[in-house]
Amino acid sequence: MVRTRIQQVALLLVGLVLAGVMIGLGLWQMQVFQDQGQHGAVARMNEPAVPLVSVAQAGQQITDGYGRTVAFTGTYVPEEQLLIPVDGRPGTFRVLTPLRTADGTLVPVIRGESTGTTPPPAPTGAVDQRGVLLASDAQATGSVPDGQIGSVYLPVLVQRWPDPMIAGYVTLPDDLATGQGLQPATPNLPSGRGSVQNFGYALQWWVFAACALGFAIYLAGHLGRAADRRRLADLGLITQDEIGPDPDRMS
Repeated sequence: MVRTRIQQVALLLVGLVLAGVMIGLGLWQMQVFQDQGQHGAVARMNEPAVPLVSVAQAGQQITDGYGRTVAFTGTYVPEEQLLIPVDGRPGTFRVLTPLRTADGTLVPVIRGESTGTTPPPAPTGAVDQRGVLLASDAQATGSVPDGQIGSVYLPVLVQRWPDPMIAGYVTLPDDLATGQGLQPATPNLPSGRGSVQNFGYALQWWVFAACALGFAIYLAGHLGRAADRRRLADLGLITQDEIGPDPDRMS
């Protein structure tokens, strides 16, 4: 009986070790998949800027523009400027200022970040701007003081700003943010796609891990049941024919 228990424990340990190794390999492949997606998003952002109107126009959905750097010209509307508290950094705000283009379209622009509630003023007159085009932030919860919003949640901005607006917002790059006396804001890039092959490898390793652990549990249970039958046979409670396969041959 002791020998059977040792064999069962050994099988379970082997199964756990194999499953752990395979889970680790799956996590590694998933990290490769995510890194590839992030690198792809950064590479897309660093491509040459394209005209904003070529990827985003008021009243139209954006199909292939998020994550790209866009260029546009217009005049900031400072009276509509809003501040957005930065999570985890009390007293720091993203500065959101709409920019009106020649055709009257509003472009929500994160000019940068400010420490305190009095950021440097936006440039006056027509300016050429560029930045990465992003989709709406998620809706924020909780209340904020007047002049602030919880996030760049476009449905809220549409209600505050009556002019036609694109279905996204732009975050200025480092040089333009610092040129306006602000700290650069980090754009929340959309998730890129990694290699499907690496994603498949990750799933494959996790399936193998489940199979290895399940097979170890099955074998350990089989050894226990076989030992029980042999013990019953030794006591004369069952016949030799009812013992089944010799457990020693399974070990």
